Amino acid sequence: MKSIKSFLVVGGGSAGWMTAATLKHEFPDKEVTLIESPNIATVGVGESTVGGIKAWTHYLGIDDKDFMKHTNGSYKLSIKFTDFYRKDDGGFHYPFGQPFVAENKALLNDWYYKKYFYPDTPRSDYADSHYPQMAMVNSGKLYYPDNEFDKFPFDFDKHTAYHFDATMFAIWLRDNYCIPRGVKHIKEDVKSIEQDENGIVSLNNTHTADMYIDCTGFKSLLLSQTLGTEFESYADMLPNNSAWATRKPYIEKEKEFVPYTNCTAIENGWVWNIPQWERIGTGYVYSDKFVDDDTALKQLQNHLGTDELEFKNIKMRVGIHKRLWVKNVAAIGLAAGFIEPLESNGLYSVHEFLFRLLRNLKRDIVTQWDRDNYTFQCKRLFRNFAEFVAMHYALSNRDDTEYWRANRDKEWEPNMIDLKAMFHVGFFTYACQRDYDYHYETAGGLQAIAAGMNWGPGDFTSAKWLDFYNNKNIENYKKEWDPFIKALDQRKQKWLDYLKDKDSYIDFHRKYIHN
Repeated sequence: MKSIKSFLVVGGGSAGWMTAATLKHEFPDKEVTLIESPNIATVGVGESTVGGIKAWTHYLGIDDKDFMKHTNGSYKLSIKFTDFYRKDDGGFHYPFGQPFVAENKALLNDWYYKKYFYPDTPRSDYADSHYPQMAMVNSGKLYYPDNEFDKFPFDFDKHTAYHFDATMFAIWLRDNYCIPRGVKHIKEDVKSIEQDENGIVSLNNTHTADMYIDCTGFKSLLLSQTLGTEFESYADMLPNNSAWATRKPYIEKEKEFVPYTNCTAIENGWVWNIPQWERIGTGYVYSDKFVDDDTALKQLQNHLGTDELEFKNIKMRVGIHKRLWVKNVAAIGLAAGFIEPLESNGLYSVHEFLFRLLRNLKRDIVTQWDRDNYTFQCKRLFRNFAEFVAMHYALSNRDDTEYWRANRDKEWEPNMIDLKAMFHVGFFTYACQRDYDYHYETAGGLQAIAAGMNWGPGDFTSAKWLDFYNNKNIENYKKEWDPFIKALDQRKQKWLDYLKDKDSYIDFHRKYIHN
């Protein structure tokens, strides 16, 4: 492939305009064009994001205050999972960033010993104990950090993400970032695609480029329909393939405007709740193998307590294409692949795929190695994320419907079992060698989900086993760990006390974003 001097992004929406913005930022002297149909509405996925998007906005030099006020934006500190472990079991949080680890031998193990010695400890307490932003979630506060990290170890950029209207975000990127920087915008249906042995030659016999980026959503117009790239389904690992989506107004905004996305498990899937500034985005992700669309809609309406909203049905193809860069076409967003949005992965895959695309494009002259490397890196990331999402089902103990029993009883692939087993291994290793500063390699979100789903690395069996080898009884272990356990509770209270004079979550947005 010759030196790339021009790009043509096919398809708009969040994926298309994020792609155009990224390419123009990295290659300001190259020609970047985006063509989109004036008649095709975007799916509108991506209203909830995860922490990685901050790396992308900082890379492009986009200030939060510039776009959030135009996109119904709000800050997001975590994802709450309600009733995933068992029906009517309550919830737990997955906060962003790495957990705060005290400078002592306890590391993250202090909480697991707390749960072991004090079984009534709520599973949600893991996140509360190790993530300072949970003090803000629990007290309804938010503030820009000062220089008192020792008192409140909160990094605003690393510990926050966004809620926003994905359609409005795409429009803002188009009008305020891309076009002012020279991105050419064409509103036109793609009616013909010309190609040769090297890939795409032109669109509609008119529009040409050295490289084409497929951002055409689920239909994958270039990569799949034109170049015939095969699709690898993840249906055996991830159960859901359909969704009903809607928007609802606030009834009690002071209570409903919260700093997290709430995912609530119900009969045949789960319901999302995304609080943006002026309204709430909500919907139901489910499997049509267990419930038909009409019944699913009624289940969502029953959950929301209303049928007077406008509902949109979305069919999802869960998986990824076998190759993501073929000849002179690379795919981004839904055109590449899709994982159900349980962990807000829609825009995550967009900016993470873009970073990996840039790494290969910087070589300027593209070889097959670059294409294969892009495919490999993106698919490895995508697979890891899919397994992370599947973990929410694999660790569930719900058995109240056929849907949940099927997830409980399915045989998981060996790598999923490894994912689950590493927690036991880590805890066991540390408990046997307590004089060493053993640190979990999987610190972060994985452990927050595991603790919330009652997959703790410690149990009675291992304790009795260790008692035999270490000549210690359980009470001696308890005495040894009680100081660290008490320190956790003291630290939680310290964080809450620190926030007493800070702005409420809603007042923070009124003051700094939507003023």
